[in-house]
Amino acid sequence: MRSGTSQKEVKRMSRTYEVMYIVRPDVEEADLDKLIEGFEKNVTDGGGEVKSTEKMGRRRLAYTVRKFNDGFYVLMTIAAEGSLIGEIERRLRVSEQVIKFITVRMDEEEKRLAKVKAIRDTKVKRSALPSAETAAAPVEAPAAEAAV
Repeated sequence: MRSGTSQKEVKRMSRTYEVMYIVRPDVEEADLDKLIEGFEKNVTDGGGEVKSTEKMGRRRLAYTVRKFNDGFYVLMTIAAEGSLIGEIERRLRVSEQVIKFITVRMDEEEKRLAKVKAIRDTKVKRSALPSAETAAAPVEAPAAEAAV
């Protein structure tokens, strides 16, 4: 660790991830809630922060996974270090109820979107500028109508 780095700066260095996992369709609602709470507890115990958890409901899978054609989708947004995400992925992999999962790092995407937005904000919109043609056309039109 660098000297002069405070605890707050270390906390801010954690990255944002989205973890989506699919749970077997034969799991009861109470067991599903227990499973979600267990993963949230693993994140908080490891020093991470669960920003949000969304149960997206039972959906049809695009293809058969472990002989299942549908499953319960759960999306968790997490702020944590990479080592903690590795541990969460390991736990997802060994859990019998989870049939598929994916982890996506979101901070790079947020940074890219912020950069694109900043570039767009610096450019002046063409609709906001009065163009020479539209400014000249109303002036000429009444004069032409008066002559007729």
